[in-house]
Amino acid sequence: MNRLSLALAAALMAGPVAAAPLCDNLGFAGLLASCNRGEPIELTLASGQPLHAGAQPIELQSGAYYELHITADGSAELAITGPGFFRNIWINEVVINDIEIRPMAVDSLEFDAAGTARISFVAIKPGSVELKIPGSTGDAQRVQFSIR
Repeated sequence: MNRLSLALAAALMAGPVAAAPLCDNLGFAGLLASCNRGEPIELTLASGQPLHAGAQPIELQSGAYYELHITADGSAELAITGPGFFRNIWINEVVINDIEIRPMAVDSLEFDAAGTARISFVAIKPGSVELKIPGSTGDAQRVQFSIR
């Protein structure tokens, strides 16, 4: 077994598991298996528009794989930040203009022009976290997540 497998096995034996992946037959892909994927999450960065049009908080399952699509319309130079959110997930990759980035950590993304960034991740640590437009105070400029 490799170190990651040993560490995961030790963590699972150390105490009760709060949640499980979305499926039981993960196969060779592990947590990235297609049966373990939640619905894509769509966020829009636009001047004067809400960041997320759906209900909040967005419920995420710990151990499940998700894609976060952040689309900026170019109406303003806007960023999205969420250190608490990014610390509670494992980022598989960030894709911008078909360029795949596999970062160790992310604190924020800034859009100077129109475009889309796609972040694929596995929700890890249960809790309530948020993504928001820095410096904003309105509820429409933030999105709440609840990782279970």
